[in-house]
Amino acid sequence: MMKLKSLRYLDLSFNTFNDNPIPEFFGSLKNLQYLNLSNAEFSGAIPPNLGNLSSLQYLDLKYSPSLYVENLEWLKGLVSLKHLLMREVDLSMVGSNWVRTINKLPSLTELDLSSCLLSGSIPPLSPFNLTSLAVVDLSFNGFNSKIPDWLLNISSLISLDISYSGLFGRIPLGFSDMPDLKFLNLAGNNNLTASCSQLLKGRWEKIRVLDLASNKLHGKLPASIGNMTFLTHLDLFVNNIEGAIPSSIGNLCNLIFFRISGNNLTGTLPEFIEGAENCHSRRPLPSLQYLDLSVNHLAGKLPEWIGQLKNIVQLGLDYNSLNGPIPASLGLLQNLTDLGLSGNDLNGTLPESLGQLSQLSTFDVSSNHLTGMVTETHFLKLSKLKRLHLSSNSFTLNVSSNWFPSFQLSNLDMRSCSLGPSFPSWLKSQKEVEYLDLSNASIFGSIPNWFWKVSSNLSLLNVSFNHLEGRLPSPLITKPFADVDLSSNLFEGPIPLPIVEVELLDMSNNRLSGPIPSNIGDSLPNLIFLSLYGNLIIGEIPASIGNMQSLQALDLSNNYLRGSVPSSIANCSLLKVLDLRKNNLSGNIPDFLGELRMLQTLHLSDNNFSGELPSSFRNFSSLEMLDLGNNRLKGKIPPWIGEGFKKLRILSLRSNAFYGELPSVLSNLSSIQVLDLAENLLNGSIPASFGDFKSMSQIQHINHYLFYGMYRGSYYEENLVVNMKGQPQTYTKILSLVISLDLSGNNLSGDLPREITKLLGLVVLNLSGNHITGHIPESISELKQLLSLDLSSNRLSGPVPQSLGTLSFLGYLNLSYNDLSGRIPYTDHMTTFDAASFTGNLGLCGGPLAVKCPGDEDDEEPGKGWTTPKDTGNGDSFIDKWFYLSIGLGFAAGILVPYLIMAMRKSWCVAYFDAVNEVTDRILYQWLKYRTAKQRTRGH
Repeated sequence: MMKLKSLRYLDLSFNTFNDNPIPEFFGSLKNLQYLNLSNAEFSGAIPPNLGNLSSLQYLDLKYSPSLYVENLEWLKGLVSLKHLLMREVDLSMVGSNWVRTINKLPSLTELDLSSCLLSGSIPPLSPFNLTSLAVVDLSFNGFNSKIPDWLLNISSLISLDISYSGLFGRIPLGFSDMPDLKFLNLAGNNNLTASCSQLLKGRWEKIRVLDLASNKLHGKLPASIGNMTFLTHLDLFVNNIEGAIPSSIGNLCNLIFFRISGNNLTGTLPEFIEGAENCHSRRPLPSLQYLDLSVNHLAGKLPEWIGQLKNIVQLGLDYNSLNGPIPASLGLLQNLTDLGLSGNDLNGTLPESLGQLSQLSTFDVSSNHLTGMVTETHFLKLSKLKRLHLSSNSFTLNVSSNWFPSFQLSNLDMRSCSLGPSFPSWLKSQKEVEYLDLSNASIFGSIPNWFWKVSSNLSLLNVSFNHLEGRLPSPLITKPFADVDLSSNLFEGPIPLPIVEVELLDMSNNRLSGPIPSNIGDSLPNLIFLSLYGNLIIGEIPASIGNMQSLQALDLSNNYLRGSVPSSIANCSLLKVLDLRKNNLSGNIPDFLGELRMLQTLHLSDNNFSGELPSSFRNFSSLEMLDLGNNRLKGKIPPWIGEGFKKLRILSLRSNAFYGELPSVLSNLSSIQVLDLAENLLNGSIPASFGDFKSMSQIQHINHYLFYGMYRGSYYEENLVVNMKGQPQTYTKILSLVISLDLSGNNLSGDLPREITKLLGLVVLNLSGNHITGHIPESISELKQLLSLDLSSNRLSGPVPQSLGTLSFLGYLNLSYNDLSGRIPYTDHMTTFDAASFTGNLGLCGGPLAVKCPGDEDDEEPGKGWTTPKDTGNGDSFIDKWFYLSIGLGFAAGILVPYLIMAMRKSWCVAYFDAVNEVTDRILYQWLKYRTAKQRTRGH
């Protein structure tokens, strides 16, 4: 080592030392001024004797994640150190003392401690010695700290990066007054705040890059932002900025990168380059290469002056509220490589001038309101185009059958465009396409054979929601681990398996037939999403599905599967979705399903399952949907259902043979929004605790899409049939807004509990077809969200509550076939319901029924329609006279005449009069029931 004593420069970077420690003798090289050990695969503790290198000016240990430091006291000996680079070295054990240690290096000009696992608060410094610092990088650490004030005392600071480091609090306004600051990156802290109008109106004399993305900046952009004449990069992505972009921004002649994406900007996209002709006597923003204003709330039309940005390379205006046509002047941007206009409200047609953008590689105008023809002219010079996204517009592709485009695409998304009627033949030329979405594209007929050569390169194949027909090739040809969506077409024949493993396979809603291939689980062991619902599949569920241990969503519903659920399915421990409804499956619901602890939605309805609910279901701690309706299940509803399902939103046990009383502990289901126990054999009274359902008592204002098993943009969309307005309705998109309690078609008795009216969020309440007694509570009017109320076919008595008329959302009301009495409060919203809502209540009178109430005036003239005669204080005597008269006339006209016709045959007469006798008995019984109810009402 004596020969190395005079060594001043040592660079061992980018070598492979196989996790050996840094040699101790390096600390004896006292003349060393430059030491670079970066990216050299050293590991272990950094030797403290490096602190002996008093002449060292440059120490680079970055990109050495296997190195660590217990304390930094040895740094105090590096009195000449100017550059300290320790990026990715583990400093998690040094605590917050690192700041005070660094403060003892007065010559330090560059400090890089990025990704060093630093944490906690950044302490203040006094006295402050770091007056020479020019570059500071503390990014990607885990601080929980405000920005320290001592940073503002470094007048020599040129570059400061503390991005993605857990900072909070206000961004100091003093940054704008730092005379040499050119680069400031505070992005990704999420909790830094500042008023844009204050922070950005400062001097910012030399600032070139200002990145404040993903924070909580608010307010409007100030006009003074135009004074940042050296600015090259402005990133305010994901903040709370509002207002319009000031027109003075057109003075930023040297802007290279400007991004204000992901904020809440409102107003119109201003013509902020207006007047920029006076900026150094040059055109607006002559050096501008990157402009990204995406994911804001910018409104208004795209200004024509955008076509004057001759040097623009990337232009991103995605996800705003821009409207109007796309300016034809965009075709003048000959250096443009990336154009993003997706997710706006743009309308009109696509300018043909865009076909002149010879450098364009990414073109995205998806999710707008654009219309019209897209022709070969639109792609005339786009030979470098790689990514084309035209989806979710109303384009019609009109190209010749022999068109051979000059580009080779990697991504093609033309979802919801019209490409048909036949399969687009120009795709035959696309040898490099990897992501292909032609869904809902009005394509008819069969897929040509040549396409399956193109498909061998596809990582995404989506031709769903077309009218494609014929048999699919077996095997299907795709790229390994691809996503394949062939759903909602007219494909027929047996189920084909891919030639290689895929991760998503959706062939639902076709006409595929035959059994599921018995080796499907062996061929696709890494499948994550499998949907075959809505086909003509027969046979049993193959046991090999249990080999798909990565499976998260399995939908085999609406087929003709039979047999039992294979026990091997318990091996699919990651399963979140299991939908087997609408098949012919039978036997007991297997206990082993309880081993699927990650299940979020389970549909077994509309099968032939029998037996009781497995006790293992109590293991479903993540379950949100349990649908077991329309089977042959029996037994009592187990109380444990109300104990462990904290996330359960929907419980449907309808149309089974459950009996016994309703467990009061069901009210512990704090997340339940749909409880359907209809058409069982339940008895007893409705527990008062049913008024304590937490989610039902809250009005739902926000729609939460119920998606499960999400994988790379595909997902299982929850859906359920809910009985509403007297008929079944399927809910999907707005299912989370449906709050329903359906106990109809049971043997429930007792009074209607007043506590039910505490369920303020109820949209559907159906208690029909029971034996419920008592009055309808006046507090029913508290259920302001009700759309459907069915209390029919019970034994409810008393009046119809006057307050029902205040339920302005109520679209269906059925109180028929009870013992209700008195005048119907036929005012306000109640006038929207006809007689069918009240029929079968012999004690009810008034509109919309034809029966008038006592004391009503006779509004009809004699002979102009049927009218109930007025009761003139003689009780029912006058009505009785009309009743007996009608009976006499009825016998004369309705009985004797047929008798004369049938008198010639005795057997006919005997049968006829037996039938008449039975009908007469029924009429008299109903009349006596009416009389009794009327007298009871008078008694009240």
